[in-house]
Amino acid sequence: MKFKTFIKDKIHKGTVTCLGWSSNDEIYTVCDQHQVYKWSTKNYEPIEVAKLPDDFFPTDLHWFIARQLGISSGSDSLLITSSDGRFVILNKNARVERNITAHTGSITTGRWSPDGAGLLTAGEDGLLKVWSRSGMLRSTVIQNEEAIRCARWSPNSLSVAYCYAGFIAIKPLAANSKLIKWRAHEGLVLAICWSNDTHYIGSGGEDCRYKIWEPSGTVIYTSSPDDYAVTSIDFCPKGQLLAVGSFNTIKLCNFMGWAYSYEKQSSTSIGSLFSLNWSFDGTQIVAGSSSGSVLFGNVIEQELASQNLRAKTMSRKTIQLQDIVTKTADLIDFPERIINWNLGFGHLVVATTTQVHVYKEKYINTPLAVVDGRNDVRVIILGKKYFLIVDNVSIWIYTYTGRLHLNPKYSGMQVQLIQLNPKCVSLGMHYIGIRNFSDKTMIHMFDLMPGASRQSEATSIQHKTNLTEISVCRAGNQEDQYIVFIDEHRDLFCATVKRIQNQDDEIYKIGTQVQSCMWGSESNILVGLHDASYSIWYCPGEACSDPTQIALTTVTFDTSEFGKNITLYNFEKSIITFRCSGAIYSVQIDVYCDAVHRLLADGMWMQALKVCRKAKNKTLWVTLAAISLKYDQLEISEEAYCASLQVDKVEYLQHIKELPASSPEQLAEKCVMMGRLSEAETILTNNKKYTEAVELLLRLHNYDRALDIAEQHQAGLEHVLSERKRYVEALGRNEFSPKFLRFTSQ
Repeated sequence: MKFKTFIKDKIHKGTVTCLGWSSNDEIYTVCDQHQVYKWSTKNYEPIEVAKLPDDFFPTDLHWFIARQLGISSGSDSLLITSSDGRFVILNKNARVERNITAHTGSITTGRWSPDGAGLLTAGEDGLLKVWSRSGMLRSTVIQNEEAIRCARWSPNSLSVAYCYAGFIAIKPLAANSKLIKWRAHEGLVLAICWSNDTHYIGSGGEDCRYKIWEPSGTVIYTSSPDDYAVTSIDFCPKGQLLAVGSFNTIKLCNFMGWAYSYEKQSSTSIGSLFSLNWSFDGTQIVAGSSSGSVLFGNVIEQELASQNLRAKTMSRKTIQLQDIVTKTADLIDFPERIINWNLGFGHLVVATTTQVHVYKEKYINTPLAVVDGRNDVRVIILGKKYFLIVDNVSIWIYTYTGRLHLNPKYSGMQVQLIQLNPKCVSLGMHYIGIRNFSDKTMIHMFDLMPGASRQSEATSIQHKTNLTEISVCRAGNQEDQYIVFIDEHRDLFCATVKRIQNQDDEIYKIGTQVQSCMWGSESNILVGLHDASYSIWYCPGEACSDPTQIALTTVTFDTSEFGKNITLYNFEKSIITFRCSGAIYSVQIDVYCDAVHRLLADGMWMQALKVCRKAKNKTLWVTLAAISLKYDQLEISEEAYCASLQVDKVEYLQHIKELPASSPEQLAEKCVMMGRLSEAETILTNNKKYTEAVELLLRLHNYDRALDIAEQHQAGLEHVLSERKRYVEALGRNEFSPKFLRFTSQ
């Protein structure tokens, strides 16, 4: 992956001090000439749109684009700051609407907030101020002794990061909040940026290094020293790329810091790149230099792989698709610029500026379908039956023939479209999950079954803490659909999608310290990445309710030999692919476990049992036991538990088999064994087995609920009171439950 650059040499007389994108095809630049130029990426020719006053020397520029920020009401505005402490706000027609004196010295930074509610200015006088959109001063956030060289908003608009001397500091806007500060570089910190997707902070300094930080100040990556100081740095809006500019040089890097390409301008000297900006779609950059040149760049040679297919972008409008088995390659030309694309499940989906093209693996010469009218496509996710796209209008789910299948909607979705990314949107086999951005503890689940009313019938899953990533399983039938999610404490949880609609408490913790996770494309096997290892859950859905079974069906491997900055790349069939500092590593899961999952998906129980007998693997036996118990294969489950030496479960299964077949008692006992305690109680009470329900609750030491049922249905009240008395006496305590104290007084 690299930049394909084009330089418009010395259009400006003097340093290009600031620039910004007003759309994906329009750029505004300003220099010391006091002129504002507009560029088009179609012909790269500047047009003068405004002239600033002669005493106004611009230092920073930032566009407020209401549509890009997901704001339905509001007009686009241009913010330009100056060296004399003033800033001006211009409308789309380049007419000055506000001219405000903000600082006593030069303003180094002027930025609109991500939510569009206000703007910040930082200056050489050491002050950092927050203003309303109309230009009214709200507060002076920072009063620093040294000059502030650069400042940026946090993605949620609740904090501000700024740099001075060799330090970076983060100041939350909440009252009485604590300032976080750390030493970042040996010399001056010249530039910082804050990723909207990963929330990482990038910085560049006079020590000729660039670094990636967590908001807490923990360093993630430190580059080797370059020949010149790093003068500009910016994260791609999609979050996966980073651009770094210095003298005569521009780098394309991964968001973790390691470099894809290093491009040095050898034909002509353009000077230091003091201003650098990504387009909104994350496919183009523009940079202004100290010599007055403007550099334009497009990301090319981006590669994706899926089984035997390899796809690579060769230019702005061309993709090469290669089949490594047949050793054939085809070039696909598009009439418009490519802004997003994805490859998987035997299909290639490419989004241009106004269309979405769908290609099938065996029919590359002609598109399988073309969807018109989809602008600014930010996310493309492929599934086995459908593909999902997110644009500036809504969320759309299409079949691979181009037919609109579902248009899911929930309250507040329109405002959150700009923030949706692949970590908070997951397309499964039968369900789609979307994490809410206004309430990050909530997940909206939509059924993918056909039906016009399903696009607004969302089921909500509520967690206790904020969630960072969700993933819906991509295989299995409708009864075997699970969702896993990672919270802000990096704990991994699993829930059954179909049963969660009625039982909100059936969410089980199955892992800790998990950075990211991914389901297999052909079986319900889960892989999760830790700091220095990765884990494979061979049966996360059926075994999630039992910590013992989760421990027996989870295998952890060390990743020290992979290197640093490891990310999950793909999980297709039985191959897991990791990416580490540019290198790709592939590992294979246990072939026997993969075979058992495939056989059980087809209902071939005896063949799966033969595989387990041949492999003699404890993980494999527990996987078979958990799945077979769910499908009432008690004989197979008993043999599997016996082979895995789980004597307690074998005895319990024998007790279940002695009960009448398909009776409420047997169904309830099976639910207890699978951890579905609420469902077991419901089965007994719905069949009017109140005495049995009371006995079950007493066994589970749920005395309060047992008392409620006994009182309501007059079933074994004295027995409940006597068992409660024995329980309290065994603890050596007096009765402490208010429900039982009233019986003690009577």
